[in-house]
Amino acid sequence: MTQDGQFDSQFGGRFDDRSTAEANPFAAAEQVSATLSTLTDALLDGRTSRHPVASLDPRRGSRGSSERHPAAEELFGLPLAPNGPVHAAVDRLGTVVTAGTARPGTGAPVAERAVTALLARYGGGAVRGTTADRGTASAALFQLPVTGEIADPKLRPPFAPALAALAGGQQTRLPVELATGAGTEVRLVVPPGFHPLTSPDGPAGVSSRAVPPLGATPDGTPDGADGHGADRAVAAAADGLTGHLAEVAEELFSASGPGPRRDFAVITAALADVVHAAGAVYAGVCALEADGRTTEATLVVSLARHPLPITALATELATVRRHAEVWTVLLPAGPAAVLVEGRTVPVPGALAADGQRRWVVTSVVEAFVPLPDGASVLCVQLSTAQPEDWDLYTEAFAELLNSVQFGWDGTPGVPTPVPLPLPVPVPVPAEREAAVPLDHNPFAALADATAVPAAEDDPALRGTPAAGPPPDFNPFAAIADAPDRNEQGENEPDEEREAEREENEPDSDPALRGTPVRVPPPNFNPFAPETLPPLPGEAPDGAPAVATDPFGTVVADEPSDPFGTTLAPQRPPVPPPPSVPPRIPAQVDGPGHPPTDDEDGPDGDPALRGTPVRVPPPDFNPFAPETLPPLPGEAPDGTRSGADTPATPPMPEARPFG
Repeated sequence: MTQDGQFDSQFGGRFDDRSTAEANPFAAAEQVSATLSTLTDALLDGRTSRHPVASLDPRRGSRGSSERHPAAEELFGLPLAPNGPVHAAVDRLGTVVTAGTARPGTGAPVAERAVTALLARYGGGAVRGTTADRGTASAALFQLPVTGEIADPKLRPPFAPALAALAGGQQTRLPVELATGAGTEVRLVVPPGFHPLTSPDGPAGVSSRAVPPLGATPDGTPDGADGHGADRAVAAAADGLTGHLAEVAEELFSASGPGPRRDFAVITAALADVVHAAGAVYAGVCALEADGRTTEATLVVSLARHPLPITALATELATVRRHAEVWTVLLPAGPAAVLVEGRTVPVPGALAADGQRRWVVTSVVEAFVPLPDGASVLCVQLSTAQPEDWDLYTEAFAELLNSVQFGWDGTPGVPTPVPLPLPVPVPVPAEREAAVPLDHNPFAALADATAVPAAEDDPALRGTPAAGPPPDFNPFAAIADAPDRNEQGENEPDEEREAEREENEPDSDPALRGTPVRVPPPNFNPFAPETLPPLPGEAPDGAPAVATDPFGTVVADEPSDPFGTTLAPQRPPVPPPPSVPPRIPAQVDGPGHPPTDDEDGPDGDPALRGTPVRVPPPDFNPFAPETLPPLPGEAPDGTRSGADTPATPPMPEARPFG
């Protein structure tokens, strides 16, 4: 799946070029990065002049010290675009790149003019075996640009320690205040080991160096046009790009002949319009020598419209790119999302030395830094085909991210509106199209069927009539009974319901209607014990039931204690509680009968109603020992019954030891 396809799956289908850029605003810049990886693999070889590895460290000065450059913290003090160049090399610091949202440029193509000028400079000839004549030299002639694909997850590079260190807390800088109308501007430092493939003058209309002052020329050329009728801004931008690419080709192939220089300069010039259309403000390649071996890397810096905050952007990246590792880090310029993944890029047969198409696996790190305007994102991506140098390049990439500084005029950005997809027209049969009038409303019949005619022609009276409550409506009153319905389901008239209610209820007084209940008497005690049920084996009247003796072993006159081992109870046994309340015989009316609940007492006092009880005497002692009952066979006075029965000897005194 290509990078475009990654974001296509999120929206459920393929898009054209315009829709793809809107769905994934970083896809074009990622295509430029994949194309540069193809160029480094196909064009940079053993004849290329390379810098030492130390050129990747921007902190290292001429004497090998690690002191910071004085301009490292004050990048906005450098005279860059719009009055100066887009990027400029600073001694012992690197290449300072600037880009702004208020200077997009005119977008005029300059690739054809630059390619023609370079071919004339190097004497023409075939480029990588392909004839590039005037008007036919384009990126498509060399099967460019290319699009990378997701590599196998096992080939994904690790999240290097230099990148993980960015997740630690650090102090952030406030954006530099710019003049009103300047928009948002970003500046950063690229290590000096990279060769820029974009012109320092920038595209047409970006800087004053790409728009020379207009005026009458000595040969009578009209203002604003050169000798060929082209715009002078486009001519100035093409001339600046031609001279810059020729200089880079001489640096990279200083020990080679004009052939490699021509091939590199012409092919990179053919990609100038593709790079500018992708929003890239800087594109460069790096050719180094580390421990006797060669290594290359590419770097692309671009701006894109993306209104999502950093958390939503990181979530979207982690969701869409499931094979990548996404971290949220904190830079001095603010929060950012860093992505690490492996990609495979094709090398077309038109660029390969043997003419055969092949694939190269690259390790990619990509950072997304939202700009202060809330509608733009800075995208920086680095790729290399040498995994053994991954830590080396990620350290330089982390230093580049720490150098990012923003400037802002305080005006929020306006995100690019995403157009809705156009509806697909459905063909209508000819007979149906002729039968249906142009002003036909298919919903008119439905509206006429459901509409309620208004009482008047006033539009305010249209709608569904609703019954409002009366002024004396009480929402807390008891709910009235539902209206009665007859067999047909219609409500009966009020007169019929009232007549039927008067027949069923003899009392017409509304206060007497309802369910009769029994009110307890005034002397009702809700805490009185409930009546206990009868015990098992007990008769309803309280008499104990006679136990049955099926084997005949119980004698009628059998003593209760034949062995004399049971002592007499010290107190009378407690009778069981009554199973039913005591029955009071009815008394005839007379002067001595107790008063009932419906009449007063003997003296007419209502307080004398109730059940009579016995009050203990004043000298009653509730703690006195109870009188023991007489023993069996003993008279109440303590003597045994019978004349011949001897008297019971007195009890000895309780002196067991004396």
